[in-house]
Amino acid sequence: MIKYYTRACNFYYGPISIKKVKKNQSIPLHGNKLVSFDTIEIFTRKNVKRVNIKKIHNIKGEIKKKILNDIKNISKKKKFKGLKFSHTSIIMGVLNLTPDSFSDGGKFNKKSFAVRHAKKLFREGCDILDIGGEATNPGSKEVDANSEWKRIFPTLLKLKKLKKFISLDTRKSIIMKKGIQNKINLVNDVSGLNYDPDTIDILKKTKIPFVIHHMQGNPKTMQNNPKYKNVVLDIYDFFENKIKYIRSKGIKHNNIILDPGIGFGKNLKHNITILRNISIFHSLGFPVMLGISRKRFIKSLSGINDSKERLGGTISSSLLAIMQGVQILRVHDVNEINQSIKVLNSLKF
Repeated sequence: MIKYYTRACNFYYGPISIKKVKKNQSIPLHGNKLVSFDTIEIFTRKNVKRVNIKKIHNIKGEIKKKILNDIKNISKKKKFKGLKFSHTSIIMGVLNLTPDSFSDGGKFNKKSFAVRHAKKLFREGCDILDIGGEATNPGSKEVDANSEWKRIFPTLLKLKKLKKFISLDTRKSIIMKKGIQNKINLVNDVSGLNYDPDTIDILKKTKIPFVIHHMQGNPKTMQNNPKYKNVVLDIYDFFENKIKYIRSKGIKHNNIILDPGIGFGKNLKHNITILRNISIFHSLGFPVMLGISRKRFIKSLSGINDSKERLGGTISSSLLAIMQGVQILRVHDVNEINQSIKVLNSLKF
């Protein structure tokens, strides 16, 4: 049986979008009239076809039913415990409490520096703070749970007093459990809930919101010649199957975020293909997060114009994601990304 996938495209913004929606010429993205679309791409493993929303009635049978259900997921307003989504992305700020993270290892792994930087990120407009005690960049080695928790706990103890939205970046169920006991709001497991067999049980018992992240392989080996039949559709199928699995295990809430995992078991072509087609994941019905900050693909594309912070590439990738309706951007440079978003909003919305 042929499987079909639906991607929203040909977006409109601001007053033009509102006018199009009012005339039923476009469909609001996530229930917000400030961003809308009037075309879908219908994918199979063999081809892709563009169809204007006015022509969907010409499609027959089960394909039409599938497309209409996907459009319902794309257009419905996304609700998430503790977060509010609008017409533009919200920011997840990165706080690495490690000595070996790829871009800022060792900068914030002392409690006083970490708390100071966290407060700075919140002042700059960070909506979510993602803290982690284990580096998971390509080639990194695993850290034992005791060492990981020792890196995290002193800072988490201080941060929970701020009563902000805190995400815990960990693959280990014991760290998740301790974090939940210390009032974290979100679990961000880069293994896609695959690393630790006890993770699903912790998520079920606590009903904590979580991110389903895609990674091929593990951090130590994931960049050793990653391969896909179709990177976008393979990741889509991974999400769809994982959602079915967690439902079968009794996790019924919808406080789930999807992250396709740029740079996690993907080469340059894979990353570019995902970014160009990121809006396909909206049809799964959950908020989409994207981590593109300072990633290696920016170096590959910019050549001699590469820089340590890769800020230009991070901003341009972020704006592309915003214009495809991505709800959350995970970044290091919160102030500069927020600056770019405010300028974009002033010009587009």
